[in-house]
Amino acid sequence: MNRISWRRLMALCRKESYQIVRDPSSVLIAFILPVLLLFIFGFGVSLDASRMRIGIVNEDATAESQAFADALYGSPYVQAVYGHSRQEMIEWLRAGKVRGVVVLAPDFARRLATRNTTAPVVLMTDGAEPNTAHFVAAYVQGLWQVWLTERARAAGGQVSSQIEMAPRYWFNPSTVSRNYLVPGSIAVIMTIIGALLTSLVVAREWERGTMEALLSTPVTKAELLLSKILPYYLLGMVSMLICLMVAVWILAVPFHGSLLVLWVVSSLFLGSALGLGLLLSSVTRNQFNAAQAALNAAFLPATMLSGFAFEIASMPAPVRAVTYLIPARYFVSALQTLFQAGQVWPVLWRQMAFLLVSALFWLGLVALKTARRLD
Repeated sequence: MNRISWRRLMALCRKESYQIVRDPSSVLIAFILPVLLLFIFGFGVSLDASRMRIGIVNEDATAESQAFADALYGSPYVQAVYGHSRQEMIEWLRAGKVRGVVVLAPDFARRLATRNTTAPVVLMTDGAEPNTAHFVAAYVQGLWQVWLTERARAAGGQVSSQIEMAPRYWFNPSTVSRNYLVPGSIAVIMTIIGALLTSLVVAREWERGTMEALLSTPVTKAELLLSKILPYYLLGMVSMLICLMVAVWILAVPFHGSLLVLWVVSSLFLGSALGLGLLLSSVTRNQFNAAQAALNAAFLPATMLSGFAFEIASMPAPVRAVTYLIPARYFVSALQTLFQAGQVWPVLWRQMAFLLVSALFWLGLVALKTARRLD
C-alpha cells in the first residue's frame, strides 16, 4: 500500500475547500439552513399545551357551580368560553372551536353538599388529538382538586385529601419542550450536513469529468477519501458550533455538558454520516440519484426513527428493532443527555460505543467500495 503524501493530501483538501466556497448550495446548507431549522424547531414547533380553549356549560346556576366555573375562567392555563347549552358546546367541539367542554349538571350543588357523593362534573374532549385531550383532562382535574381544597379551607373544614403532591422534574425543570426538541433538531441538521453534502462530492467529480483526471495522477485511495472527508468534517464541526451558540444564546436552551465530550460525540456521528454520504456518492456517480438516496437513507430515518420526533418505546417491535441500526438514535440521546443532564457516563459511554462502531463500519465500507480505476 502506498504511503500517504501529506503534500498531495493538503493540495486535494485545498481544492475541495475551494469547491465548497464556490458552491452556494454548500454554504446555504452548512450555515444558513442550520440556523433556520433551529429557529423553526425552537420557536415554531412546541409540544407544550397552554391556554387551552374550553367551553363551560353551567346547568345548575347556583353559587357553588358558579364558583367552580369562575375558577376555570380565572385559570392562566385555560381560556374558558361560556355556552348556553350542551348541544351548542358539542357543536363547537366538533368544529374545533374548543378543545374540551365542562358541563356542571343541574344537581351539582346538591350532590356537592352530600357527604361521600361526587359532584357531577362532565368533561368531554376531542379524542382526535389524544395528547391535547390528555392535557385538557389533566388541567380540569387539577383545577377541580385545587378548588375543592380551597373550598374546604374557606369553610374551616378538613381537606379531604391527606396526600400533597409536590412534583419535581429532573433534567428539564421548566418542562419546556424546546429544551427537548432543539438538541434533537441539531442531530437532524448534522445528518443533512454530513450525508447530504458528501453524497454529492464524488458524484460531482464523475459528472464533471474531473475524476478521470484525478485517477491519472499518483493520488492514492486513502488520499482521495481523506480529501473528501476532512473538509466536510471541519464544515460539520463549524455548523455544530453555530448550532450550539444559537441554541444556548438565542433559544436559551441550557447546556450542562462538556464541550470536549460534545466534540467527541459529534465527531463519531460525523464519521457515520460522512461515510454513508460518500458511499452513496461513489456507488451512484450521479448527483441527483445520490441526493435522493441520502434523503431516504439518512435524513428520513434521522427524523422519523431517532426518537427526536416520535417516542421509540411507542413504536411496534419490528420498527424498534430497526432503530438500533440508525446512528442518529444514539446521537439524539447523547445530545439530549449533554444538554439537559450533563455527563451521565452510563448513558454516554453506551451511545459513544455504538457511534464508534457505526463510524468504523461506514468508513470501512467506503474504503472497500472505492477503487482507483475506471469501470
